[in-house]
Amino acid sequence: MKQETVKEKKPAEAQPEAAVQKESVFKTEGINLWYGDTHALQDIHLDQRENEVTAIIGPSGCGKSTYIKTLNRMVEMNDSVKVTGKIFYRGSNIYDRKFPVEVLRTRVGMVFQKPNPFPKTIFENVAYGPKIHGIRDKKILKEIVESSLKGAAIWDEVKDRLDENAFGLSGGQQQRLCIARCLAIEPDVILMDEPTSALDPKSTLKVEELVRELKQKYSITIVTHNMQQAARISDRTAFFLNGEVVEYDRTDKIFSNPEDKRTEDYITGRFG
Repeated sequence: MKQETVKEKKPAEAQPEAAVQKESVFKTEGINLWYGDTHALQDIHLDQRENEVTAIIGPSGCGKSTYIKTLNRMVEMNDSVKVTGKIFYRGSNIYDRKFPVEVLRTRVGMVFQKPNPFPKTIFENVAYGPKIHGIRDKKILKEIVESSLKGAAIWDEVKDRLDENAFGLSGGQQQRLCIARCLAIEPDVILMDEPTSALDPKSTLKVEELVRELKQKYSITIVTHNMQQAARISDRTAFFLNGEVVEYDRTDKIFSNPEDKRTEDYITGRFG
């Protein structure tokens, strides 16, 4: 009953009739988060769907990165954090303490703002996750590494360099290597926190192309400060401001005909 009440309370969350009804991967219902006494997220309601890219936009400090870290419970690594509300991952509340966080973080991979390869070879970077999960067969590991690097659109660039240190790659290559490392554990969802902010324009476009390809297999949520990027690659966009979701809709509608003046002011550069 409580889920139905939330839906009725938030009619703006309903999807357009023309949209294909896809399964909800994440359904956030009334999430509030505090860092100590600071109320960082306020009554968040979002519905992220299968094989779509959901963009989170908004000015610095508005709660974007904090929100996506609630989706894999990484926020709990901060001892001052308190979270109330529910987030359902494929129907199960991940904030039910019985939900195993180690399973969640296997199913929900994450790519960070700055490339963070391990101080290991390219091969060992990608094989690390599968090894942690008990895979030791060298043939299977080679197959996983190759398929993951191909999935991250970097195989052709590194296939003859697998025994070299990953730090020898360019910034854009390192970020795609980190995406390959994420793919190697076979996630269901990929979270990306400003994945191109440290990259040059050419590398940024490669990552954007990759995101468009990856959504055929994965559901992706991306935090970005680049509104043009959100418009190019996302299916739906949520505009965050002061820890709240001001507006959430199809990306084309958010950028062409937003309902809230604050959204219009932000996307037209009047503030932010």
